[in-house]
Amino acid sequence: MSRAADLVVGILGGMGPAATVDLVSKILAATGAPRDQDHLHLLVDCNPKVPNRNEAIEGTGPSPAPALVAMARRLEAAGADFLIMACITAHAWEAEIRAAVGVPFVSILEETARAVAAAIPPGTPCGVLAARGCRRARLWERALEAIDRPAIVPDEGAEARFMALLYRIKAGDLGPQVRAAMAALAGDLAARGARLVIAGCTEVPLVLDPAACPVPLVDSSAVLARATVAYARRERPLPPAGAAAHLAGREG
Repeated sequence: MSRAADLVVGILGGMGPAATVDLVSKILAATGAPRDQDHLHLLVDCNPKVPNRNEAIEGTGPSPAPALVAMARRLEAAGADFLIMACITAHAWEAEIRAAVGVPFVSILEETARAVAAAIPPGTPCGVLAARGCRRARLWERALEAIDRPAIVPDEGAEARFMALLYRIKAGDLGPQVRAAMAALAGDLAARGARLVIAGCTEVPLVLDPAACPVPLVDSSAVLARATVAYARRERPLPPAGAAAHLAGREG
């Protein structure tokens, strides 16, 4: 059956490249298409030259906003009907992206929060494995506060270990030592009371399997992939376009 009416997906990627490939792979798997023509039309801007998001949030590096805005505009000009982004920390500049284009932006934070709300009751603590910049910007904390699921995050020492692992993953190390260390961080969150752990950085699912996590693991990339397919197939209405409409929806 032809799916000519499917929407075109624009992906801001490259932050990092392996996480972008992983997201695309999950979109393909979630599509479940029997032939080429039944897959979605994906426009991918895989741009690893975007400035370091963690450094920008800490005030030690340039803002990635100009690069992200340029990517979003390129994707819109190329025909994307809506945008997604394969980097969670870069969502600190979500408002700038939304304001720069006339198509909707689908937030991995909001989609994952929706999945968490469906999985566990209000008040249930959630562990979050996320990059330092994401933590400093309180991206996950705010998303989880909005659904009344308190966040449990790594302490200072564990955060340092996480960041060291993150850069090893970005450098291509997906070996058993990295996997064991990431599983140990997830185990620490569970020991502190987390009833569920969110892979809150798109590199985490590259090395952390559900079987290695002592509590249920929510793969934010997989959540975004499933939502992307639903939006592209018009099975769900897209969020409104524009930063003002987005903020109004949050306040409401």
